[in-house]
Amino acid sequence: MTLVAGVDSSTQSCKVVIRDAESGELVRSGTAPHPEGTEIDPEVWWSALLTAVERAGGLADVAAISIAAQQHGMICLDVGGRAIRPALLWNDTRSAASAADLVADLGAGDPVAGAEAWANAVGSVPVASFTVTKLRWLADHEPAAAARIAAVALPHDWLTWRLAGAGPLTSLRTDRSDASGTGYFDPVSGDYRRDLLALALRRSRSEAEKIILPGVARLWETAGRGDPAAGYGHLLLGPGCGDNAGAALGLDLRSGDCLMSLGTSGVAAAVSTAATADASGAVAGFADATGHHLPLACTLNASRVLDATRRLLGVAPEAFDQLALAARAGADGLILVPYLEGERTPNLPTATGSLYGMTLASTTPENLARAAVEGLLCHMAGCVDVLRAQNVAVERVTLVGGGARSHAVRALAPQMLGIDVTTPEPDEYVATGAARQAAAVLTGGRPRWREIEAVTLPAGHTPPEILARYRAAAAATARC
Repeated sequence: MTLVAGVDSSTQSCKVVIRDAESGELVRSGTAPHPEGTEIDPEVWWSALLTAVERAGGLADVAAISIAAQQHGMICLDVGGRAIRPALLWNDTRSAASAADLVADLGAGDPVAGAEAWANAVGSVPVASFTVTKLRWLADHEPAAAARIAAVALPHDWLTWRLAGAGPLTSLRTDRSDASGTGYFDPVSGDYRRDLLALALRRSRSEAEKIILPGVARLWETAGRGDPAAGYGHLLLGPGCGDNAGAALGLDLRSGDCLMSLGTSGVAAAVSTAATADASGAVAGFADATGHHLPLACTLNASRVLDATRRLLGVAPEAFDQLALAARAGADGLILVPYLEGERTPNLPTATGSLYGMTLASTTPENLARAAVEGLLCHMAGCVDVLRAQNVAVERVTLVGGGARSHAVRALAPQMLGIDVTTPEPDEYVATGAARQAAAVLTGGRPRWREIEAVTLPAGHTPPEILARYRAAAAATARC
């Protein structure tokens, strides 16, 4: 039996799965936590990876490994390969003003023209999550640190580089999916936009050319071999990918399928053969891990909306679901707009959540639980709407993530979204996607693994007044 390993280095933890390369069957796994925060020493991720590998039984009998990780995180390295400062994570919103500045700068002071120029250049309009905005923030707020940058890496390609022995900076490797989330890579041409990197760092183009960016691997191309000194010399290294591309690959999604992940963030990403260029900024024109595209709408708030409401109610997950399903549709007019940590879609980085429609009759535990579930799903329905506005086919939603484990979410999703919803068995799909990529690197093509067991519920219909009330409440919150 030939074994492959896949890694998911997420915001909250590092997961390692080891699977049979031919069948995809799970052999063993391990996990290790990451600390909370939006600013992390990347060495913490490396330590967690080593711990998770050990808990998964090691890699001595594994032939290939690929790493998927949270997108956008900024890791700045000096000439010696040392991190200049803690990495800024995707959910660090301090660069919101920098994002607005970059949009205006590319439009010669006109934000509308700038947004169109960014969308045409890289398929996305910068928001606080993107690496390019964090680089601008660094240039403006920590110029001495910015001046020391010799290379810029993302979490997954930095971890792959460490697994290979942290050799020359020029040996850094990445893939289209993660590169497309930086804000300075064109997923259509496959080229870095050094002019945009220069704009972000307030440097000349010639200076930006000297900064090392990870080489972008071709489809199913190896990123090298593991570090012999650490006992990993036998390992073939896949190029890795971003977490959402990893999940789509792990679920074996095809054109027309939409991944809806309810984790720390909420993601609606549809596999598409065509690129998008949304000047509104609602849809990011990312690439996937298979040579196609993965237009994506992302929220900052997802499963933790349910967690926060459960804590407020003081109930366990099962009791929370029972409360939500005991309430009537529309929660008797109680509406939760779930912008608890700012928001990315819509782009409201300083927004807070709001609760509307509180009356003596509506303010009950049942209605609050229902409002949390309906608010989250209405929020995610908005992500599907913006994808379709870009002519992206969304024929079926595959629901995953911690939030998808809620029985109330699974029961209400088909009617709130108005789409067939497939719920696969809970699994580490990002890590599985990375393992699938590792198998592809070994064989030179996408492996045919067993079909994933899943339940599909047919689309339903939400009373239009419920959606109308939510949209009005969301618009009112945006104006606050």
